[in-house]
Amino acid sequence: MPDIRPDALIFDVDGTLADTEEAHRTAFNLAFEQLDLGWTWTRTEYRSLLATTGGKERIVRHIAALDLADAERARLLARVPQIHAAKTRFYSAVVRDGAVPLRPGVARLLDEAQHAGCRLAIASTTTAINVDALLHATLGARALERFAVIACGDQVAAKKPAPDIYLLALEHLGVRADRTIAFEDSLNGLRAARAAGLWTVITPTFWTEDSDFSGAGLVLPHLGDPSARLPDESGTRLRHRAWLGFDELCRLAGQAHPTEAAL
Repeated sequence: MPDIRPDALIFDVDGTLADTEEAHRTAFNLAFEQLDLGWTWTRTEYRSLLATTGGKERIVRHIAALDLADAERARLLARVPQIHAAKTRFYSAVVRDGAVPLRPGVARLLDEAQHAGCRLAIASTTTAINVDALLHATLGARALERFAVIACGDQVAAKKPAPDIYLLALEHLGVRADRTIAFEDSLNGLRAARAAGLWTVITPTFWTEDSDFSGAGLVLPHLGDPSARLPDESGTRLRHRAWLGFDELCRLAGQAHPTEAAL
């Protein structure tokens, strides 16, 4: 079966491009301390909160679980934008310091896809400020220019697992879903991408690895690199190398969409 090249690759950010969640958790806790809220999210608690998409939404979920009088709950809910803004400032500072590297294989696959003439896009529920900070810190001053579309959470009414952010990215790219591949790390992300009609590669992290990714086109621990080879490859999921190359990606997606009319 011949390989069929995709028109575009769309990437989630948090957990997919980089394992950012510990930096997010730390930033939340710093904001809680700065604002004298008396809250601390442990790794276990934050892992559970990640089932809710969006930072503001996680704060709201946390407040809803507290034993509070109605007036106090309403007061805290009114402070959610302030709390989230403080968290974003802390997170951006951590990322700009270079403390959050890209996951193995991400930079290489971006380069390979662009060299092959494939367009790149972002579809993330995080804020544009967070996306900007991560891309500049990891890919350089002109990082944003590499992506034809950057779709962020506040641009749509419904966040993942709703497909809205992917549909927005597809609309601005002007490409068909069946000629586009999504990259995600979470179940909510997978559901969003699939609902938009996208074949999806999943690379879980500690925060998402216990999820059921049976609907994904491909599940790998990470994309892999010559210096960070995938275990048990090649010859199992991947045919040629112990990392996911753009040519291998095209082959696997082509198996899922075997006709020339599709990817």
